[in-house]
Amino acid sequence: MRWLLNRASSLSYSFFSLLSSRASAVPGPGTSVTVGAEAWMVFGMRMLLSISALLTLYIDASIVMAGAWSWLIFGAYMLHSLVLLCVARFRAGFWHGPVIYWVDIGWYGLMVYVSGGVPSPFFTLFFFAILAASFRHGFEAGSRLTLGAAAVVTAAVLVAEGFAAVHMLLLRATFLLALGYMIAFWGGLLVDQRRRLALLRDVSRLSNPRFGVQHTLDSLMGKILRFYGGTTCVLVMQDSGGRWMFNTAHHPRSSRPVSHNWADDMQVAPLLELGAGATVLYRGSALGMEQGETGWREIDAEACARIADLLDTDAFISAALPLRKGAGRIFVTAAAALRRSDATFLNHIVQQAFPVIETINLLDRLASDAAFRERQTIARDLHDSTIQPYIGLRHAVAAIRSRAGNDNPLTADLDRLLAMSTDVIGDMREFAQRFKSGRQQEPELLIALRRQLGQIRSFYDVDVTLDAARAPVIHDRMAAEVFQIVAEGVSNICKHTRARSARVALAEDDGQLAIDIANPAGEGAAPAPFVPKSIAGRVRALGGTLAVDTADGRTLLRIRVPA
Repeated sequence: MRWLLNRASSLSYSFFSLLSSRASAVPGPGTSVTVGAEAWMVFGMRMLLSISALLTLYIDASIVMAGAWSWLIFGAYMLHSLVLLCVARFRAGFWHGPVIYWVDIGWYGLMVYVSGGVPSPFFTLFFFAILAASFRHGFEAGSRLTLGAAAVVTAAVLVAEGFAAVHMLLLRATFLLALGYMIAFWGGLLVDQRRRLALLRDVSRLSNPRFGVQHTLDSLMGKILRFYGGTTCVLVMQDSGGRWMFNTAHHPRSSRPVSHNWADDMQVAPLLELGAGATVLYRGSALGMEQGETGWREIDAEACARIADLLDTDAFISAALPLRKGAGRIFVTAAAALRRSDATFLNHIVQQAFPVIETINLLDRLASDAAFRERQTIARDLHDSTIQPYIGLRHAVAAIRSRAGNDNPLTADLDRLLAMSTDVIGDMREFAQRFKSGRQQEPELLIALRRQLGQIRSFYDVDVTLDAARAPVIHDRMAAEVFQIVAEGVSNICKHTRARSARVALAEDDGQLAIDIANPAGEGAAPAPFVPKSIAGRVRALGGTLAVDTADGRTLLRIRVPA
C-alpha cells in the first residue's frame, strides 16, 4: 500500500511538472495558444481528479454501494477525462463550452450516489466544474452550474439514502450553493474585467488615422456594440464649425451600414436634455451621475422616456463626450439588462477615446490643408507636363489623318487612335480636376472603376467583371488607393498575359477590405511566382497584406487591407 501511495505521489508530481512546463511555453494573453494552454490545464486537472478518485476507490473499496458498477463509473470518467486531455493536447485552441462542465456534474452525481450519498468523499469535485465554468464563461454560466450541482447532489443523496439524512443534505446543498455563488460572482468579475481591459486596449489603438476621423468613429461604435451586445449605438457630435452630426450604428449581425446625417440645433435638443456631463442609465427609472461624482441619483425620468421613445428602446445608457470644442453624447441601447457598471464603463471608454479622436481630427485637418496645397501644385504639373503633350500628340494624329484622306487604308486605325487619345485626354483632365479639388467618395469610386474597366474592354479587348455587391463602406482616403490598386492590377493582366477576361471582387473579409484580382488559366506553362512591386508598396503603406496565387495556371492577387 505504501508503494502504491508513493507511486501515486510521483505520478502527481510528474503530471504537475508537465502542466507547468506546458503553460510556461505559452506567449502572453490574447493569443490562440493561450486558449489551448488553458484547455490543457483544465483538462489536465480533470484527468488528475479522475485518477485520484479511482485511487481512492481502490484504497478504500468499502465506501461504495454498487460493487462492479462503481468501477465502471469511475473508469468511464477517467477515460472521458483522458479523451478530452488528448484532444486539448493535439488541437490548439480547443473550444470547450459550459456543456462539458454539465457533463462533469452528471459524473459527480453518479459518484456521490455509488459512494453512499451524504458520506461520499467526492462531494467536493463539484467545485472543480463550478470554478472552471465561472472563471472561463462568467457569472451566468457559473451560477447556473451551481444550481445544477445542488440539484444533482440532492437527487443523488435522495436516491441513495432517501430522507434519512435530510439534515446533512441540507447542510451540503447550502454549502454548495453559497460557495458556488461566491465562486461564480468572483469568476464573473474576472471575465468582465478581462473583456473591459481588452476593449480599452482596442479603443486606445483605435483605427488607422490614415483613413480619417469618421472611419475611427464608426470603428469605435462597432466595438462598443459588440462589447455590450447592443442593438443600436447613436453618436451625436458637434464639429468645430458648430454643425451637428448624427452617427447611427447597428449591431454587426444586422448587416446594416453606419448612417451619417447632419442635424440642426432643434433636432438634437431632445437628446441633450440630460445635462452637460451626466452619465445616464435608463431602464424604466432614470439614474444619473455627474462627472467627478461617485454616487448615482434620480434624474428626470420623463426626459429619458422621451429619448427612449426617439431611440425606439426600453433601456439605454448614455455618456457625455469630453470634447474641448463643441458638445456631444453617445447612446447605447441593448436588449439585455443594463447595469450601473455598464454606464460607468461607457463613460470610461469615451473619456479615453475622444481625446485621441480630437487629436486625430486636428492632425487630419493639418494634413488635409498641406495635402490640398500639394495637390494644387501636382495638378498644375500634371497639366503642363502630361496633359499638354497628349494634346500635342492628338493634334499631330489629327493632322496625319487629314493628310491621309478618306481613301487611305490606315484611315480607320487613325480614327480609332484619334478617338482613344481624345478619351484619354478627357479622363486625364477629369482626374486632374478631381485630384485638385480633393477627396473621392465611395460611389464615385465604383463609377470610376466601371468607367476604367470599360475603357480597358474597348482598348485591349479584355472583358473585366467587377463584383462589389459585398463591398464594405470604402471611405474617401482609401477610395483613391483602391482605384489605383485595381487599375494597376488589371493593367498588369492586359500587358503581361494573353487573357481575354479578368475578375475584380471587392468584399469584406473578417473586418478587412478584400480585393481579389484574378485572370483565368492561360495556355502553356503555369506562370512563375512574382510580386507586383507597385501594388505591394501601396498595400504595405495601407497596413495590409498581399498574396499571389498562381495555382492551376491562373493568377490571383489576394489583397487584404484594414477597413
